[in-house]
Amino acid sequence: MSLNYTILIGRLVRDPEHRLTSTGVPITRFTIAVDKIKRPGEEKQADFIRVTAWRRLAEICNQFLKKGKLVAVEGRLQVDHYESNGEQRESVEVIADNMQMLDRGENFPENANPGLDAGSAAPEAVSQSQFSV
Repeated sequence: MSLNYTILIGRLVRDPEHRLTSTGVPITRFTIAVDKIKRPGEEKQADFIRVTAWRRLAEICNQFLKKGKLVAVEGRLQVDHYESNGEQRESVEVIADNMQMLDRGENFPENANPGLDAGSAAPEAVSQSQFSV
């Protein structure tokens, strides 16, 4: 048996990049900085993890996430192998299934409830599985 599941908490390092595929499917990509465990005497360090959201979750991420916002992302790791300038390379990203905004801001009303339509209020937590694919 095997399992590919990850949960990450970090801050967006820049605003999300949103586009539609050639078939009209929404896709949003963003990068989060995830702090590494700091040992005494060491400087603070972070890993920068790329995240991709699809469909309705992509639209919500694009609408409500901004640089500096703290988010929790659940999903699976996707590893791609490719060749660049004759060298074998590897690319790792998280394909998001769920996203939760962890700090409040101007786009996060106090009366926000999970599951509300993104047009009416920012949901606290959204899941790809909550929406038809």
